[in-house]
Amino acid sequence: MNKASALARVKPQLNASRYAHTERVTDVAIALADRFDVDQEQAMLAAVFHDYAKYRDLTEMEEIIRTFRLPIDLLSYHHELWHGPVASVLLENELGIVDEAIKNAVFWHTTGHAHMSMLEKVIYLADYIEPGRNFTGIDHVRKKAETSLNEACFMAVRNSIKFLIEHERLIYPETLNMYNDLKRKLEETYS
Repeated sequence: MNKASALARVKPQLNASRYAHTERVTDVAIALADRFDVDQEQAMLAAVFHDYAKYRDLTEMEEIIRTFRLPIDLLSYHHELWHGPVASVLLENELGIVDEAIKNAVFWHTTGHAHMSMLEKVIYLADYIEPGRNFTGIDHVRKKAETSLNEACFMAVRNSIKFLIEHERLIYPETLNMYNDLKRKLEETYS
């Protein structure tokens, strides 16, 4: 599936601003994939479809989580975390995308997890640094993304955790696992 046909498939699922966000994430993901030697077609498809389930009905998403035995603990956290795992199921069931690397990148783009693949990091980071995002610290992460995927992802997950703490929100355990994993990797790199 090429970029134009993928975007045509996702467009009916999104509102105008989310579609524009998806286009920007896709462009950033392709650039990051090129920079860090990640398969660009996989990056393009994962980026295009990362928010495929974003606007699905919450009851439908809960049913998919239960039916397809996705991590049930997701239901104890904010529903904003549900759309990645749900989309990973819908990619195969509705779009015929069976590539596990693409499905995993979509699954984990909101929470991250320990031992992320390069593709998963590309999608996580592209969603975080796309040009439409504007908040304190984003430019530092964008600059770091020019040279180090691990450092940029670490900065992004650290900022996300800080935000969640400041707003007294629950933090999904896999997000903390991502932070710890990247922190260890960076310490090993610089020790």
